Amino acid sequence: MRRAEVLDYDLQRQVAPLMAHMTPLRSIYYPDFIAANQEERADNLIPGDDKQAHLEQLRKDIRDFKAQHGLDRVVVFWTANTERYSDIIEGVNDTSANLLKAIAESHAEVSPSTVFAVAAILEGCPFINGAPQNTFVPGCIQLAEEHKSFIAGDDLKTGQTKVKSVLAEFLTNAGIKMLSIASYNHLGNNDGRNLSAERQFKSKEISKRSVVDDMVESNPLLFKPAVKGVTADGKKANEEGEHPDHIVVIKYVPAVGDSKRAIDEYHSELMMGGRNTLNIFNECEDSLLASPLILDLTILAELFTRVEYRPATDAAEYKPLYPILSLLSYMLKAPLVKPGHDVVNSLGRQRNAIEGFFKACLGLENLGDVLLESRIW
Repeated sequence: MRRAEVLDYDLQRQVAPLMAHMTPLRSIYYPDFIAANQEERADNLIPGDDKQAHLEQLRKDIRDFKAQHGLDRVVVFWTANTERYSDIIEGVNDTSANLLKAIAESHAEVSPSTVFAVAAILEGCPFINGAPQNTFVPGCIQLAEEHKSFIAGDDLKTGQTKVKSVLAEFLTNAGIKMLSIASYNHLGNNDGRNLSAERQFKSKEISKRSVVDDMVESNPLLFKPAVKGVTADGKKANEEGEHPDHIVVIKYVPAVGDSKRAIDEYHSELMMGGRNTLNIFNECEDSLLASPLILDLTILAELFTRVEYRPATDAAEYKPLYPILSLLSYMLKAPLVKPGHDVVNSLGRQRNAIEGFFKACLGLENLGDVLLESRIW
């Protein structure tokens, strides 16, 4: 707490006795996946370079923690450093069997977060990825399917991205065509320090830039859609769809500490050649925005482990939900969804999905804002 300087001194003084008994378990550190400037902080590690041994130790830690505290369920949550993206390599992380083999062989392209995810999956624990890297490589997703173990991600949706998803939807639905979105951030905590490395920044950039994609695609009258297929004369067509220019900049400024500054400019086209520019300046405490999301995601993930369903028309056995908890998208920046299904980034639709699901569980009508009784005689 003293090093992070997120809480003021008096609050640290009050909280410290409540945390004095907490001792962090050892973790794993593969230098290639995070910024070199993080090495000095890697001081509580499981020894060695054997990734299979690391996996077994993490699984043992989960079991021991569960037994020690008399728990029915453990939820594993990745809030550690943003890693670089893992390369998807055939024969290494493309299937569950290959991924387990790659871990046994300590393959260089298996990241720490993926090892944690595999450990949680094999122990039947929900795993939530609170960072933007591609922890859930195809082999990891397949493993979760095979073990019917829940996973969710990626990256906590705290400030700038949440606002962006609302504004992008508003502008698109209003027929105001976004021409460009420029997002600038600077922060001085350790997250900012790690993101000052190019490969780690790329992971964050991908998660931040993808947030407007489905909203742009939802209005083909405003944005020319992609063209793929074969034309009437038999020629192949492969044109990219129209999309606003979208740039993301993140800079490390130690002096501001955990207080992140986010500046956004939305430059749009109006009818008859008009232009509209909307500028937003947002100053926020990064860690304090993320903390309640961690609690909410953990509570909801555990709750979903207790939900089962079956078709109402037959006497089939009850089944758990599909392993990818896309219902948690409301709190995640780059939602992981079932393969082959569309990502929904609209904040309103994400929240409605959660509310509608819980109403269905309780057997309540889900009329939403139709307010039918006020529309008819």
